[in-house]
Amino acid sequence: MTGLRERKKRQTRQAIAEAAMRLFAERGFEAVTVNEIAEAAGVAKVTLFTYFPTKESLVLDAVADDDVAKAVAERRPGQSPLDALREHYRTFTADPGDMEPEALVTMMRVIFESPTLVAGVNQIQYGERVALTHALMGTGERQADDPSADLTARLMAAQISAATLTLKETFFNRLASGTPLSEAGRELMEDLELAFDLLERGFGDRFTR
Repeated sequence: MTGLRERKKRQTRQAIAEAAMRLFAERGFEAVTVNEIAEAAGVAKVTLFTYFPTKESLVLDAVADDDVAKAVAERRPGQSPLDALREHYRTFTADPGDMEPEALVTMMRVIFESPTLVAGVNQIQYGERVALTHALMGTGERQADDPSADLTARLMAAQISAATLTLKETFFNRLASGTPLSEAGRELMEDLELAFDLLERGFGDRFTR
């Protein structure tokens, strides 16, 4: 019974998210009401809010699932933060799961066309950068006595965030232009290695362990 309930919950959540994205793509995020989404998904408004606490979360929950700070904080002993992050993104790139290119492109267009969602994405990215800074500050032994460690960690987090954001934007643009997912994924893997090679050369031995 537990497995059946969990499957039903996943199906309900997916139905709500798909109905919302369909309406957002047709009319724009700001023009669609929560009541309309609930009606289109065939659920009560209170049920919708059980799965998605805000209208913005209907879209942004899918954006806020990349915990890079955790990848750094829980890396293997002796592994550098950059190596941990390279491995983290390699894993995702090699196995994108059940990603549907058309759905992904639609979601990105809905976000880019909505000032509310763009602001939400910026807030998520800022939070991820702050968390990554804290994770970097927790690395190594010499940082505690280094007065520039805080600035160094913030600069590194900013460069890592900018690099990974550029990789994602390039990947999305390729999909939007009609590049097949397999080809876009292969090119993303090559871009990933280039980005982290450049980051490693720029950071040198700072926060290496």
